[in-house]
Amino acid sequence: MEKMGEVEPNLEVFFEEKKRVRNPFVPVGAFLTAGVLTAGLISFKKGNSELGQKLMRARVVVQGATVALMVGTAYYYGENPWIKS
Repeated sequence: MEKMGEVEPNLEVFFEEKKRVRNPFVPVGAFLTAGVLTAGLISFKKGNSELGQKLMRARVVVQGATVALMVGTAYYYGENPWIKS
């Protein structure tokens, strides 16, 4: 029986082997997406629905670019989550 507060060695190995972010543009894209979303919601709240709609469309474009960066990075580095190495 394990005592409280003890960490299993398997968890330590997991955190050591955790892969780092290889593409710094992905977090930037996530922050841009959140920023455009926030600006769009503020526009709607102020009653400027035309600007809000444009910002929501821009959010979709920025979010799509971020997802494309994530997929492109995974493809470039050859990562496949379904194949165990």
